[in-house]
Amino acid sequence: MINIIYEDNHLLVVEKPINIPVQEDSSKDLDFLTILKDFIKKRDNKPGNVFLGLIHRLDRPVGGIMVFAKTSKCASRLSEQVRNRTFKKSYFAVVEGKVEDKGTLIDKLLKDTKNNIVKVDKNGKESILDYELIRYKDNLSLVKINLRTGRSHQIRVQFSSRGHALYGDQKYNKNSKVGEQIALFANSITFNHPITKDELTFEIDLPIRNPWNKFKV
Repeated sequence: MINIIYEDNHLLVVEKPINIPVQEDSSKDLDFLTILKDFIKKRDNKPGNVFLGLIHRLDRPVGGIMVFAKTSKCASRLSEQVRNRTFKKSYFAVVEGKVEDKGTLIDKLLKDTKNNIVKVDKNGKESILDYELIRYKDNLSLVKINLRTGRSHQIRVQFSSRGHALYGDQKYNKNSKVGEQIALFANSITFNHPITKDELTFEIDLPIRNPWNKFKV
């Protein structure tokens, strides 16, 4: 079942499920982009291929809100907003330990494409995020994160490099246990509609599974 949050002739805003790649990767597992194209083709009885432009990405284990473009013109205009950093994304994460009440993390991040890992390295690309501590419980911090840059694995690496690895992160948290799900969720996006120019913001609720449910008020 696909959770469609908003749709018009130009845009499709949906919730990406966890543990599904956004687009085809080396695993050759069924990817979210293909799932959406097949869904639209069948729903709308469309002949031929369905166009759906990929504007931004989420790591395979991460769930949350995404926007896709339904025309090439919209894809181009939304991609320009991403480059100009007027396309805003916010996340929630559960990290180990207690972080400061708020802060800005700045690092140079370098991706090892062959091994699909990212590390802090002076030869990497500048990576910036702002965060705010929402609640602290059981030696875990619930933080809200606003990305200024959208580097691969950025949130995961910036926090783990400071001793605050994300709960359940099988790649960057040595304390994570087999079967745990990474506690990172894309809950909000803000951008200008590529045609009407209106500013749009979409939000979805956090998951109710562990460890998110520790912080329910």
